[in-house]
Amino acid sequence: MRVGIPHAGNIYIPLRTIFKELGTELVVPPPSTRRTLDLGVRYAPEGTCLPFKLTLGNLIEACELGADSVLQAGGIGICRLSYYAKVQKQILHDLGYDIEMLTFDVSQNKLVGLLQLIKRVSNNSPWSKIISAFHFGLAKLAALDNIEKVIHKVRAVELEKGTANKIFKESIKAIDELSEHAALKKITTEYIEKLGQMAKDDRADPLKVGIIGEIFVVLDPFSNMDLEVELGKLGVEVKRSLFFSQWTKFSLFLNSLGIDEWKRVHKAAMPYLKRDVGGDGWESVGEKVLHAKEYDGIIHVAPFTCMPETVAQNIMPSTKEDIPVLTILCDEQMAKPGMLTRLEAFVDLLKFRRRRPKLTSGTRGNRENLSWH
Repeated sequence: MRVGIPHAGNIYIPLRTIFKELGTELVVPPPSTRRTLDLGVRYAPEGTCLPFKLTLGNLIEACELGADSVLQAGGIGICRLSYYAKVQKQILHDLGYDIEMLTFDVSQNKLVGLLQLIKRVSNNSPWSKIISAFHFGLAKLAALDNIEKVIHKVRAVELEKGTANKIFKESIKAIDELSEHAALKKITTEYIEKLGQMAKDDRADPLKVGIIGEIFVVLDPFSNMDLEVELGKLGVEVKRSLFFSQWTKFSLFLNSLGIDEWKRVHKAAMPYLKRDVGGDGWESVGEKVLHAKEYDGIIHVAPFTCMPETVAQNIMPSTKEDIPVLTILCDEQMAKPGMLTRLEAFVDLLKFRRRRPKLTSGTRGNRENLSWH
């Protein structure tokens, strides 16, 4: 079995590790490019969201590389993600690819279902071997996320722009190629120390901007046009609470035990949104309310036509929290120059707001007129 997967940030690294440890060939398509998106746009139904189009393009490219099976998230729920696998399977069959669609249910039976799927594609490997491979893959995912959290701080204050990104790419490659679990902690520590030794502007007091929104476009750099990198170039420290390792911990493990780790976020959203609206819409509202006093501003990233995030976007201006929110809708029509112009203007606004107490001798001023939604 040659299993193809779609890209979503660095999720291919733990998957490649798990499949390699179990002797199953994983077909990883090239990182998403304009061709990937064009393929998805060409064959996807009109009006589908960017994650659908990009993952469809990824799966087509995996089939071109010889995949005979493809893996996609599925399940039930309010979000259109529940339709991805069924619709994409039909599209791939219509294109002449006789593939089997393997579905990972993200709404029910999460952990058990995923492990059963891994057992199936690994020719019924023993559970001890599956658990070991799964643990190694998740450990790599956590290591990458720990390094990325440091990257978010360093990008904003590095003296030579681009150095942190170079180190991050090196760490991704090193962790991806690592075959010994025992060496993972050492490599992670080495790269974090390397970041700590970089030349930085010790006098800098960077703006802190939270990134919230739909999980795919938040965590996939191609989808959001390297939003976090561009913010770092502008001297902004990114504050992002959503990582794949966190989602795995919350959704696969704690949720299976009946523990709701999102309870604090949902409680914060309750005055404005009292129930799940699908996707990450409920969490987006809660994250804004919860972190309004910690951040200088918030960027809300969402796929165009994503109804859960459209609900969240329309609620945001109505909350009482005094923090500017910039919404960026991602689709195939988005151009990087336009996005950069909006980012620069937004950062200028945040700098003005931070200086404002000095300019107004401590008076509050009209905060609402400076909020940008």
